Amino acid sequence: MNRPVLDKNITLDDFNNFYWLKEELIEFCRKNGIPTWGGKIEIAERIREFLTTGKISRNKIKKSKSTSTFDWDNETLSRETIISDNYKNGENVRRFFLTEIGSHFSFNIVFMKWLKENKGKTLNDAIVEWNRIHTLKKDKNYESEIAPQFEYNRYMRAFLKDNPTMSSKDAMKFWKLKSALRGSNEYERTDLLLTAK
Repeated sequence: MNRPVLDKNITLDDFNNFYWLKEELIEFCRKNGIPTWGGKIEIAERIREFLTTGKISRNKIKKSKSTSTFDWDNETLSRETIISDNYKNGENVRRFFLTEIGSHFSFNIVFMKWLKENKGKTLNDAIVEWNRIHTLKKDKNYESEIAPQFEYNRYMRAFLKDNPTMSSKDAMKFWKLKSALRGSNEYERTDLLLTAK
């Protein structure tokens, strides 16, 4: 089956079963008056609601209100500082970690996610976690997590891991074939049987 046109007449089933670039989703939203803020997953959810109900959602996901008034930009930080519900990365926090960990410190996605999910722990706990992540990354077998919305990156990694004698160019060729089809965009060994029609 040919990839359907992404317009207001597309069925929900077709929308859900084909791969769409974020740029395509944004273009669809602009043509149909749907807000374009947020990540790919949020945009796709608004399109699904539009295709299902015909209604345009303008609501942002409400974040729970912070109860802490701790000023992460200006307070003096120590290893005993508690990670509060209003924690945010900034220059003050970066300076603290550079002083405590060393000039090799940098924020990374895994560490920032840990900070957001571990309110109530201390910055000392955060330092221990950063060092654990840093040590893991030195291991040649370590693979960082790729979030589900990055389907292309996930496919490329899985393809190259399963086909070590093939190149990134080969992986891209099979990704293009796979992503144009209905269904999952996860790499499968049977993808090697795909050919351009």
